[in-house]
Amino acid sequence: MAKAQNASSSSYVSFRRRPPAVSSAGLGEVACRYGSDGLARGPVGAEDQCPGLGMGSSSRVRWSIRGTSATARSNHHRNLVTCRASISLDGFTAAPNQSLKNPFGEGGMSLPQWQFETEQEGRSADAKVLRQAGEDVGAYIMGRRMFGPGTGEWDQEWTGWWGPNPPYHAPVFVLSHHPREPLTMEGGTTFTFVTDGIESALEQASKAAGDRKVVIAGGANVVRQYLAAGLIDELLLHIVPVTLGAGERLLKGVGGLKLNPVEVVASPTVTHVRYRLS
Repeated sequence: MAKAQNASSSSYVSFRRRPPAVSSAGLGEVACRYGSDGLARGPVGAEDQCPGLGMGSSSRVRWSIRGTSATARSNHHRNLVTCRASISLDGFTAAPNQSLKNPFGEGGMSLPQWQFETEQEGRSADAKVLRQAGEDVGAYIMGRRMFGPGTGEWDQEWTGWWGPNPPYHAPVFVLSHHPREPLTMEGGTTFTFVTDGIESALEQASKAAGDRKVVIAGGANVVRQYLAAGLIDELLLHIVPVTLGAGERLLKGVGGLKLNPVEVVASPTVTHVRYRLS
């Protein structure tokens, strides 16, 4: 447990989650240092210098990186934020040339195909992983391209890839540069379109989810943004034994991550690895 040093104060409060690659620079005169376990401490009364202090030892603090400074966004009952993705051996979550006809790109359906074969003989492990991943989900976040093809102004006739009853059955927050009124679908799915960034989407999703988890559903660009901001707690990768050679690379440009594998499940068609991020 690291401490922020202050000669005039001997009382400390703690908070959780460090901003990636951020030291005490830009946080004022009091040095707010972070331990490798993601915990930090600062002196009582130094809230202006150490954002997030004074909120109690069980509080967990959200960070976003803006230039050389860090901004804390706190939530006393922060949700578990997870992400899962089917990925090729060479690191791609979609093949090139994604389109309405080929939402995973040309040849990319080899990545999610295992999800449609879980009732086949020898696939019980896949079925269990898929079932557990969908349990206790309170809300989802996805990008514009995950919701539909194209960019620019919305085609108001487009309501998603999934028909009138999408598989989410929960609030879904769609990141976009273009506003659109919410869409209420069958089965409890409501798509809300968020134009003011990933933190706003996460704040809205956390509120909607209650005490359940929030899932970052993709695509890869959205996942990278949340990883870079240090806002994902758990990453479940379904590693499919194929190579694509090109396409949408999940971890492109995201450095400095520390992932701790906590579960590995193998099947004849895919290996599931669950990581905790620290």
